Amino acid sequence: MAERLEQIAREADPLQNPFLNRRAAEIFGGELREALAKPGAASAPAKMVGLHYKCAYELLNAGESEKAVQQFLQLIDFMKTNRIALTGDKAALVRMNAATAFLRLGEQENCLANHTTASCIMPIQPGGFHRIPRGSRGAITFLMEHLEQDPNDLRAGWLLNLAYMTLGEHPNNVPQKFLIPPKVFASEYDIKRFPDISRGLGLDFNDLAGSVVMDDFDNDNDLDLMISAMGLRDQLRFFLNNGNGTFTDRTKEAGLIGEVGGLNMVQADYNNDGHIDVLVLRGAWFEKQGHHPDSLLRNNGNGTFDDVTEEAGLLSFHPSQTASWFDFNNDGWLDVFIGNESVPGDTNRCELFRNNGNGTFTECAAESGIDALGLIKSVHSGDYNNDGWPDFYVSCRGQPNYLYRNDGPQSADKSAKGAWQFTNVAKELGVFAPVFSFPSWFFDYDNDGWLDLFSCGYGVKNAGSVAADYLGLPHGAERARLYHNNRDGTFTDVTKSAGLYRVLLAMSGNFGDLDSDGFLDIYLGTGAPDLTMLIPNRMMRNDAGQRFQDVTTSGGFGNVQKGHGIAFGDLDHDGDQDIYTSIGGAYEGDVYYNALFENPGHGNDWLKLKLVGVKSNRAAIGARIKVTVDTPAGKRAIYKTVNSGGTFGCSPLRQEFGLGQAKSIESVEIWWPTSGMRQLLTGLEKNRCYSVREGQTNATRIALTTFKFPSSVHAHHHQ
Repeated sequence: MAERLEQIAREADPLQNPFLNRRAAEIFGGELREALAKPGAASAPAKMVGLHYKCAYELLNAGESEKAVQQFLQLIDFMKTNRIALTGDKAALVRMNAATAFLRLGEQENCLANHTTASCIMPIQPGGFHRIPRGSRGAITFLMEHLEQDPNDLRAGWLLNLAYMTLGEHPNNVPQKFLIPPKVFASEYDIKRFPDISRGLGLDFNDLAGSVVMDDFDNDNDLDLMISAMGLRDQLRFFLNNGNGTFTDRTKEAGLIGEVGGLNMVQADYNNDGHIDVLVLRGAWFEKQGHHPDSLLRNNGNGTFDDVTEEAGLLSFHPSQTASWFDFNNDGWLDVFIGNESVPGDTNRCELFRNNGNGTFTECAAESGIDALGLIKSVHSGDYNNDGWPDFYVSCRGQPNYLYRNDGPQSADKSAKGAWQFTNVAKELGVFAPVFSFPSWFFDYDNDGWLDLFSCGYGVKNAGSVAADYLGLPHGAERARLYHNNRDGTFTDVTKSAGLYRVLLAMSGNFGDLDSDGFLDIYLGTGAPDLTMLIPNRMMRNDAGQRFQDVTTSGGFGNVQKGHGIAFGDLDHDGDQDIYTSIGGAYEGDVYYNALFENPGHGNDWLKLKLVGVKSNRAAIGARIKVTVDTPAGKRAIYKTVNSGGTFGCSPLRQEFGLGQAKSIESVEIWWPTSGMRQLLTGLEKNRCYSVREGQTNATRIALTTFKFPSSVHAHHHQ
């Protein structure tokens, strides 16, 4: 696989792949120098302007911001000298790209080279102010020039406010007519600050967009990290949790050198051997250049992984960024659905691989009635109608989404290995929107025992649409949707009443419990490849299953760089969930530091359960859990389904429950998918971790040692 991936990197065409910017800049730079060297270059002004622009644009996206600034200035000087007047749209394009080059220069010289935990966290506070102001000053000049021509351009207005923030001059120095007041960023609840401690732990990788899997890969009960990035030669990284507040890089020892790329990853125990395996997804966003193989990494249980993609029958070459493991035929072996991207002229149908129970898979999407085709952005499995058969939702960009109801076997003999039947009921149930969407998932946000459905919008004009939403202005952008399960096989759109009818523009997202109150919260990684899409990642707290509150600012989560893989998990065994997130864009120069947000704690109780399937799949994916607790206000139930969370990034399969101010745990009830067994456990203590084996009457206590991260991890600056 390593050789195959290296060949793909060598043969990639920078003029066909929009994200190979360094090589493209070299090509256009060479053409520009050659053209300038010829006599009478000014006699072909259109060609020269085009070459100047292409070179500057690729330099900008390649991260060569200072060179890009100079190239845009040379372009503007060339046009003045030769009295070339561009049409309004083209002139605006040059101005905005020049401003963007200056902004990115400021980010590189400050947020990257002099990084602090406050860098790029909106609204920017003193710790994030730029020491070197020339980038933001240059951007302000071009943005003001642009706004003089188009004062209603909210994108330029948003970036102007951001530039002034980086200089510590917001709101005072922002022209009043363009001011975005600080109050629009105010949190709706104080969740307390979650400090970023990634630097001191050696986990602050300066990467492109990627993913993270947080899980226990070596079965020592500590949560480890596998981290990816999408660059064609970006090495997959594997870190073991040492159980004392530190991590050790075991990438080489694990045999993972050469496993490169990977916009997303999803974990499972596909062969039921008790060790967590990982599926790495590649090629998305590259369109016709994205026919890359995914990788199935088998965990050998001895600290190493083997790439078994080909021998497992999973080798195919399609652009993909999303997959979901689920046992669709309830035979005790995990199957996988892979969502592939199709664009005009390049059709890539989605794939459903049935697990044969012997380490191999058979593709069976077409025979199962699955016709999902489009620019697939996410897939997520869940049994929304509680009939025992796992269903799945497919999110698309630019067309209605799919909800595939699992109707069971087609044959009368009910054979698990026979043909299966899925029916798309998205339109029938009214859950096909947003038609421009990205992350989507099932989760029980109101704890009624039935899975609800969240799908995040991904259709805007530009960052101005987000600005308009903050300001309460009309915009026409796509908003998120939250569908409440009516417990009769139907859903009701409750987006507005739940406080989620917002322009969130998320590329990624996951859910967890920020304050251990027993209600699932949402963290969204926002943005788009466009370098001007500098909008804050958003954290939405679940207020008792009634509505969601924006707590982005109070928690310090609003990084304006591009958000991707997100995982919630209790890394230090103190009972509350920390958050690791991959940050970075798609263009080669759009890198940024990943972050690990340490949970400050909220004084609530908790319970952890590691389920072990016997007839059901070993990792218990798809098992439903009900925890009933006695509280000062009476009894309450908390529900979860075993899975890795939302879209882009994976939380542990060991389930972590916040119990709020529980006095005691009355019972734990588990519904196992293959056997259909309902297992009732009593006598469990709060603030403990247990292993529960399918069919056994008692839970086994797992001793977890709480530790603190070293004090040095709270240092603010990168060296």
